[in-house]
Amino acid sequence: MEESCAAGATAPLRGDAEEPKQGSVLFLGGNEVKSSAVVKYSSAPPQAAFARLQEKTDLKLPPANWLRESAKLGPAGTSILGNSKKSKPFSSFGMAYDFIDSVGNDVDVVSDSENIKKLLKIPYSKSHVSMAVHRIGRTLLLDELDIQELFMRSSQTGDWTWLKEFYQRLIDQKWQRKKKSKEHWYQKAILSKFLYYSINGDGAAQPVPSTSKQHQEGPVAGEGDEAGRASWPAPFEMPSSLSEDPGASNQGLKNDFVRNILWTFEDIHMLVGSNMPIFGGGRYPAVSLRLRDNNKPINVLTGIDYWLDNLICNVPELVMCFHVNGIVQKYEMIKTEDIPNLENSNFSTKVIKDIAQNILSFLKSNCTKEGHTYWLFKASGSDIVKLYDLTTLCEETEDKYQNPFTMPVAILLYKVACNMMLKKNQNKKHYGTIRTLLLNCLKLLDNGRHPQIIASANYMLSELFQLDEPKKEDSADFPINGNSDESYSEEEEEMPDSDENGSYSNSSDPPDDNKAVAIIKSVGELSVPEKYKSVHRIRPSCAFPVCHGTEERCRLVLNHVLEGLKSVDSSVKKEGDLPAADPSTPIPLKYEDESTSAGPESLEKQMALFLDKMGSFQKGKHSSQSGMIPGSWQYKMKLQLILKSSRAYYVLSDAAMILQKYGRALRYIKLALQCHDTYCCLCGSMLPEVLVFLCQCLTLCGDIQLMLAQNANNRAAYLEEYNYQTKEDQEILHSLHRESRCQVFAWATDLSTDLEYQLSVSCKCYEAAYEILLFSNLKSQNPEQHIQVLKRMGNIRNEIGVFYMNQAAAVQTERVVSKNVSTTEQQLWKKSFSCFEEGIQNFESIDDATNAALLLCNTGRLMRICAQAHCAAEGDFKREFSPEEALYYNKAIDYYLKALRSLGKRDVHPAVWDSVNWELSTTYFTMATLQQDYAPLSRKAQEQIEKEVSEAMMKSLKYCDVDTVSERQPLCQYRAATIHHRLASMYHSCLRNQVGDEHLRKQHRVLADLHYSKAVRLFQLLKDAPCEFLRVQLERVAFAEFQMASQNSSAGKLKTLSGALDIMTKTKGAFQLIRKELVAEIEQISKDDSPAESVSVNDSSAGLNKEEVLKLLGIFESRMSFLLLQSIKLLTSSKKKIGGGSSHEEEAAVKTNKQVYSLLLRATANKGLSLLERTEVLLALLEQLSARSEGGPGAQ
Repeated sequence: MEESCAAGATAPLRGDAEEPKQGSVLFLGGNEVKSSAVVKYSSAPPQAAFARLQEKTDLKLPPANWLRESAKLGPAGTSILGNSKKSKPFSSFGMAYDFIDSVGNDVDVVSDSENIKKLLKIPYSKSHVSMAVHRIGRTLLLDELDIQELFMRSSQTGDWTWLKEFYQRLIDQKWQRKKKSKEHWYQKAILSKFLYYSINGDGAAQPVPSTSKQHQEGPVAGEGDEAGRASWPAPFEMPSSLSEDPGASNQGLKNDFVRNILWTFEDIHMLVGSNMPIFGGGRYPAVSLRLRDNNKPINVLTGIDYWLDNLICNVPELVMCFHVNGIVQKYEMIKTEDIPNLENSNFSTKVIKDIAQNILSFLKSNCTKEGHTYWLFKASGSDIVKLYDLTTLCEETEDKYQNPFTMPVAILLYKVACNMMLKKNQNKKHYGTIRTLLLNCLKLLDNGRHPQIIASANYMLSELFQLDEPKKEDSADFPINGNSDESYSEEEEEMPDSDENGSYSNSSDPPDDNKAVAIIKSVGELSVPEKYKSVHRIRPSCAFPVCHGTEERCRLVLNHVLEGLKSVDSSVKKEGDLPAADPSTPIPLKYEDESTSAGPESLEKQMALFLDKMGSFQKGKHSSQSGMIPGSWQYKMKLQLILKSSRAYYVLSDAAMILQKYGRALRYIKLALQCHDTYCCLCGSMLPEVLVFLCQCLTLCGDIQLMLAQNANNRAAYLEEYNYQTKEDQEILHSLHRESRCQVFAWATDLSTDLEYQLSVSCKCYEAAYEILLFSNLKSQNPEQHIQVLKRMGNIRNEIGVFYMNQAAAVQTERVVSKNVSTTEQQLWKKSFSCFEEGIQNFESIDDATNAALLLCNTGRLMRICAQAHCAAEGDFKREFSPEEALYYNKAIDYYLKALRSLGKRDVHPAVWDSVNWELSTTYFTMATLQQDYAPLSRKAQEQIEKEVSEAMMKSLKYCDVDTVSERQPLCQYRAATIHHRLASMYHSCLRNQVGDEHLRKQHRVLADLHYSKAVRLFQLLKDAPCEFLRVQLERVAFAEFQMASQNSSAGKLKTLSGALDIMTKTKGAFQLIRKELVAEIEQISKDDSPAESVSVNDSSAGLNKEEVLKLLGIFESRMSFLLLQSIKLLTSSKKKIGGGSSHEEEAAVKTNKQVYSLLLRATANKGLSLLERTEVLLALLEQLSARSEGGPGAQ
């Protein structure tokens, strides 16, 4: 017969743990069995040495201390030793609540030691087994499912009728309540008295006369049927004190074991509850005490019982007291490792190990669905063990809440997930497990009954998705699949229950097999090593969902937020009429509540002032329109959910910005700000993190409005994106509108069609973000945010400044009749200048030299536009360079120089540096050109003007970089060539008009010649300026003619003439370029099959100005004709003077010049020649001249 030594306990706080006792490896019966035990908690007093009773002590008589409290027994009194009240049906849940860290991860099984022993004795015992099995992560919770008690309850309350019917129909048709025998109560009573006798102390072993026989025949105190039945909580009930201490509930979820032990048996880790009394004394510091009837030998079941109890509690020795009819006979001491070898009680520890591993594998392979209640059942005398899924059976018949395990399982799933969330940053690999726990928890709950847990679970689900960083799918610390130990099926179809040995199957013979999840056909199979090694067959489907994009991740977050908001709103609706009594304390979320830590009082006032300035703050708005009580769980939860949704919408908006979907981005940021508005309405105090997030939202909103302004062409598409809304978004917005009108930020999120308004809204957003940072003293705590906001403010002010500047330029071009600058223009200049100035200050405040230089550059451009606006409206004949123009050009120069000083050196930002230099060069050049072309002779002397022009041109040259290779190099070369050309022309002109000072004339002659040569050299480098090159060469020829006119000697004149002709021959390259362009044009025309007449004179495929070419060609022919004629005359006259003694070379020169002159006269006389033909004639003539000049007199 099996004896129970269980003793109940009323546990104090779980912190009062004993020193952990670490077991050692035991070698038993030649078979190695590894076992170790660590006491995680004990409510037992210090171990008392047991008193060895004298022979003939009558255990039928109660001792004096029976069922009384004593100091040595501790505060628990009777329950420590004698009370063998059955463990409650939810005992494993009580332990799980207390040791939540172990559940779902490290521990395989949580159960009462009695249940563990019963399972391991299945192959040896004929008695029935009935247990409830629940899966939480990789942990199985085992509880006794007392069918007798359940059906008694069913008869009284009507609960569990579906299970009673199922049991009667398929298992035991003639079920009736079995009463326990008198022998059972007799054995219980003498065991209790024996333990009290064994306490070593004064008066402990004094028998007292029994006044009644109730102790011998009736149940021990607290053992009645009613006590057992009362331990079952009614369905639908949620423990009232759950949130404070779920383990301390009076609903059967209390951990009332004397000891909680972490027992490792081979590779199985178990959290076991034990009430076995442990005494001091004997050869070891701890022994277990047993009472045996001397007439009944120890059988295998009892031996296994004793051995397992000692292993679990790490007790090395067993003390056995033998009695006959209650009279003590003798004591015997047995070592734990010797128990398997006792006479009549021989068993193999290796077999027990195999049984344990097989049962665990069987259960883990088949109890796959979290939240489901499985029923492991073996009928009395049967060899078949069956596993049923009661949750599925229950759902087929009645409401799921008919299963009283539903709520404890849901709460445990929630608490395990909560515990793992605390460590979520360190264990991202557990995200899949946490998500599965919470989803399974939600499946078990009803929104009408448990809104608080549903809201909290949904919030935690939303917290699992990282919104602030991109998901790294290949990251080592965030695997897509959980490892095999933690992976379990969440909602998979049942796998065929057969392995290669055919161990269990759904196709067995009994009629009820189709209801069973799995069957062990014979208990003997459990003794076969590794018969049920099937744990790895569980598919790893608790992996965290792979989100293929930011939008998908945010949508999952918003989905959970919405579910949470629905739960909160539905509970507020129901509780709205209740008085504001103290509501039940909410389940702790393990997160810092953002509404509880109030900031400085001034912050709220400043926020109110700011919102008032933004134009739509309503006084007295810090209250819930729905009637939520501040401080209630609904209030706190809704705040967190709203903030989470705001962050999700922000991330969605940011992602849409990257995709250039600006309409969608504005819609999402609008939703984010509406969430934030509601948060502000509910929450009187703003946390710094929330304010920083508001800054980020406003900054992003500013970015979006700016991009919408810059992409006005796609406005229709953006409007369509902006107006689209999902059902989910509408429902979240509906929940927000229960608390607030959500209009505080409406000014920032409207989609306008007016460009100026969009730019000003963008600027306003940045200013608002900046003001929040200022008045909340967050500037120093968030320097990066502060810099970003200031940078954006500088940028938007630049954009607005450019907008007004372009408008002013447009007004200027439209102004034809009016001479004076309009007021509109002046207003636009002022606005533009003000924006640039503020932008420069923004960039300078964060030491952004490059952007400050760009804005200074733009201010310079504005000054140039102002200068252009002040040019006189009269015709070019009367126009003079005005003082206003000079003023504004000089201001522009000042701003460009400031920009260069801001940069310091080219290395800071070469592109910007080169750009500023180019603009500065352009300004000097423009000013010099205008002074040269429209000389202010009414105000200044010619010499002064020439001096100013010369200085300006030289400064323009200084900032015009012709040497650095870049895209702008050809422009710089052209500009430099033009400057040299203009300066040469100016000095040429001075030389023509100047009389008197010979030194000055010589200086001008040298300067003109120098600049002409430099201009020629630069134009020769360019392949697209043949006309400019021709013009410079013709001016050089004219300059030579002018010099020749003042020469008296024939030799001097001849030398000058030869030089001029040499200049003309050097234009051959320019004519070759012109011919190439003309040929290409003709080929293009013939290719297009268009008649040549249809092309006008000015047209050219390569941008060649034909009118200019014709004009220059005419001048060239004229000057060439004149030079040739003069050359022939001079050469002939010199020949006559010498008397015919001219050299052979001179004769050849005269001959060549005459021939070329003759051909040139014929060509010019023929008016029918095309431009191309004329060009080719000239090229041929120049070829002749150049061939002659190589050895002619021109070389002298």
